[in-house]
Amino acid sequence: MSLQISTRYRSALAGLLAMVALPAMAEDLQMWERSGGNAGMVDALVAAWNAKNPDRKINLTYIPHTEMVPKIAQAIASGEVPDLMGMDLIYGPQFEAAGQLVDITDKVKDWPELKTAVQGHMTVSTYEGRLYGVPLYADVSALFYNKDLFRKAGLDPEKPPTSLSEIREYADKITALGGDVKGYFLAGSCAGCNIFTVAPLMWASGATVEPEAANGEPLNGEGVKEVLQWARDMIKAGNVHEDARAETGETFHLRFGSGKIGMMGTGNFNITLAKEQNPSMDFGIALLPGVKSGQVSSFAGGDIVTIPNGSKRVDDAIDFMKFLLSDETQVEVYAKMLNMTTRGDMTENKYFQAEPKVQQVAKAIAVAETPYTLKFFELINSPQGPWLQMLQRAYYEDTDLDTIISEAKAQMKAIAAE
Repeated sequence: MSLQISTRYRSALAGLLAMVALPAMAEDLQMWERSGGNAGMVDALVAAWNAKNPDRKINLTYIPHTEMVPKIAQAIASGEVPDLMGMDLIYGPQFEAAGQLVDITDKVKDWPELKTAVQGHMTVSTYEGRLYGVPLYADVSALFYNKDLFRKAGLDPEKPPTSLSEIREYADKITALGGDVKGYFLAGSCAGCNIFTVAPLMWASGATVEPEAANGEPLNGEGVKEVLQWARDMIKAGNVHEDARAETGETFHLRFGSGKIGMMGTGNFNITLAKEQNPSMDFGIALLPGVKSGQVSSFAGGDIVTIPNGSKRVDDAIDFMKFLLSDETQVEVYAKMLNMTTRGDMTENKYFQAEPKVQQVAKAIAVAETPYTLKFFELINSPQGPWLQMLQRAYYEDTDLDTIISEAKAQMKAIAAE
């Protein structure tokens, strides 16, 4: 009898357990982001999300900057994609046109936050009237200069250079301090670093870089040659560290904070990074100049966050996008870290008001440009592309600059026409 009861009990218990739906353990969302970008900002955003969403945390993986585009393309082709994907904003149109990203238009069309989101990011996130991403972080390029080195070199720390010739003049004096100090920095093996910091020198000087359309004219204007000649002369004069030639972008964001560089084109992210690296360093920020005083420009860059086709967590990914644009995240994550907010209506906040340097770098927004092309990687960002090849030849060879520019122009035209 006891055996019979025991058997019935076990049977009933098994049936009861079968009827109870135990909650499934949710897997982490997988997110890819490029290295060499604003990693500290992205880390903080993901950490803030994870703290509020312990049941659907994001596992963040960094992909080497130079490998990001081919790795994304390969993942989409194989179906082994992450749930979320941060990418250099400039690649948005390329992936959107190829049909490789989830169209989020209908899911976010009623979000009021989108009305004040950074316009450059929204433009490159849109293709044929449909939206495929939102801003992840916003960067603008500017001229950072070390006031401590200015003082040591006998320069006025409150008067940054306003032309390329003044940069050369100031750099010569700073380099003359000797030791491991150099007047300027130019990345020798990073296409993206140069489009962010050297292209604005050309734009400010009245030149264009990339073709606007398949039949457009790239590298147009005297400013291209003038800037290349200036850069070649700077390097020949010894104003740039030798190891800059091998800079691929992996440590670009850490260079200014070393305290050994007098001036450098870099991004707003370096406000926080430089303070963390070198708390005692006094530095200032100005707009990137052109050949003539009064000419200025900037690159409006950063990353957008997108959802690759094949993602199994689209709704969760959409929620993360909403989280990024929320008032709280804009102020208590972006602004608190002294990074640019990705909504224009959130710039008036207690953190920015307390930090003049953020206000200085924000002036670049008004003069910044964001190229829109479906072939940005092939034209500009590829390590084997015509943009970097042209720069490396100009920086490190003695070949006639007209020849170098002409050959790069022909390569760009051929790529744009493909």
